[in-house]
Amino acid sequence: MREPLLGGRVRLRPWQAGDLDALLEHANDAAVSRGLSTRFPYPYTRADGEAFLAGQVLDLRGQVFALEIDGLACGGIGVTQGKDERRFSASLGYWLGQRYWGQGIMTTVVGAYVPWVMDTLALARLSAQVMAGNPASARVLLKNGFAEEGTERQSVFKDGQLHDMRCFALIRTWMQST
Repeated sequence: MREPLLGGRVRLRPWQAGDLDALLEHANDAAVSRGLSTRFPYPYTRADGEAFLAGQVLDLRGQVFALEIDGLACGGIGVTQGKDERRFSASLGYWLGQRYWGQGIMTTVVGAYVPWVMDTLALARLSAQVMAGNPASARVLLKNGFAEEGTERQSVFKDGQLHDMRCFALIRTWMQST
């Protein structure tokens, strides 16, 4: 499997067993966990990292990559593809260690990954959901051509309260005739 190409000090590559210490450094952060599903807990323990790298949390054989900066894994990106009648759609997820926030890195990563994964999987639709309290993640999607489709009110229970989810999608119109 070939990964999407990025320039400079940032690259996407498959997760490796040797990423455990870097994963723990960046994942064990309440601010990072706040915007993600409960599959990404806080505190993020060594056992959580080992389970993730063993493919017990996500199928790492698919289009799921570590985001590497200066040789160390500090985030991730991937999709979960639909099945059967939903096989031309997928859901996008990503995260980045707080040390790298506000530098345009995730906007660049999503900009390289999205066309690559849509071509690789022949997707007509790529969706993403963002907690309403995470405007930076919403900006990443909007800057990469995603359209906001609406809000799922009180659809996620996390950290003892209900949260709204903003829904985004990128559609390939050329697939509509298929």
